[in-house]
Amino acid sequence: MTDSILDALDPADARRVVAAGRALTLPQGWSPIAESTPADKAYLITDGEVSVRRGGVEIATLGPGAVVGEAAIVNRTLRSATVVALTPLRVVHFTSDQLEELADEVPAFGAALRAAAAGRSSGG
Repeated sequence: MTDSILDALDPADARRVVAAGRALTLPQGWSPIAESTPADKAYLITDGEVSVRRGGVEIATLGPGAVVGEAAIVNRTLRSATVVALTPLRVVHFTSDQLEELADEVPAFGAALRAAAAGRSSGG
């Protein structure tokens, strides 16, 4: 279903990325990311599935290993989509500052984030 952004990292870097954030559980139906809002956080999905919607229309479903909310942080723009939990979610929450620091400190993670953000900003 979803390739994990952590697949590009060696195990030590993957653990470092996960440890830098805060583990949260979010209920089904919750919308942690809203279209056209400032980029202040991102989430790494560890369990569950989300719907990504632009203008109320589903453009993707993502699951474990996907990061949501990173594109607006990387591209320094407002959110381009809304994310809604289709199932209960377990996620790792990152502030925009934490995400930017990790991208600098773990080069493979930074490259994976930029690649994901580029794919999403081009409609992918």
